[in-house]
Amino acid sequence: MRKSSNVPDLMPILSRGRHRQMRKGACFMELASFLAGEKWSDHPKCTHPLLGALARMVNDHVGDDIRQDLIPLVPSVIGLEGRKPWTDARIARECALTALPIVSASGQSVAAVGVLRSERVLNSLAGRPHDPLTSRAADALGDAPRARDWARTFSGVRWGDSKSFVRRSAPAIVTASVSHIAVATVSEPERVLVDLLRRCIELCREDTTLAAVEADCAAMPVRGGSLTRHT
Repeated sequence: MRKSSNVPDLMPILSRGRHRQMRKGACFMELASFLAGEKWSDHPKCTHPLLGALARMVNDHVGDDIRQDLIPLVPSVIGLEGRKPWTDARIARECALTALPIVSASGQSVAAVGVLRSERVLNSLAGRPHDPLTSRAADALGDAPRARDWARTFSGVRWGDSKSFVRRSAPAIVTASVSHIAVATVSEPERVLVDLLRRCIELCREDTTLAAVEADCAAMPVRGGSLTRHT
């Protein structure tokens, strides 16, 4: 097992699963908890829960060598809180869109449902009608028409609100997407997972930054009172 050239000698080697102590190894999120100064845990408070779940899954689904390349990404997840449930829907959609074109037929059907479900939640949060799709989602579903049509059979079913999406649907979409990508018959599926994690970190950073800006604006004093926030 090699160590990444960007990793200090004293840093632990990443390995699968949970570890009771650092000297026995660490997974991605356990190392994040240590760097954040939190209690040793694979579920630290310093990172958005769904992003943390994705990081744990990627950590466990790649091989030993590629796993060490994840270490430079660990500090970047610290302090990323995102915006619930907006960030959950964006992470879930990114995972499903990544899986859709490369996984097996059964995996495509699940991914298509994930894309539609995530898009519907995002539309609802933005005050838009449920049905419109972003161009990226429409193109991806158009390239997988059988999966798209199968997924649309769920359109008449009540899919729940954003709270149930955060609790159940989003984690299920991420889990299914990662599991199917890991066994996809494409070149270097592990690299696909690493790139997926990197993109989701950026999504979460965007949402965290926006949330901070909005909080600052909401608290900014103005003549005659405080700013009124419109959403």
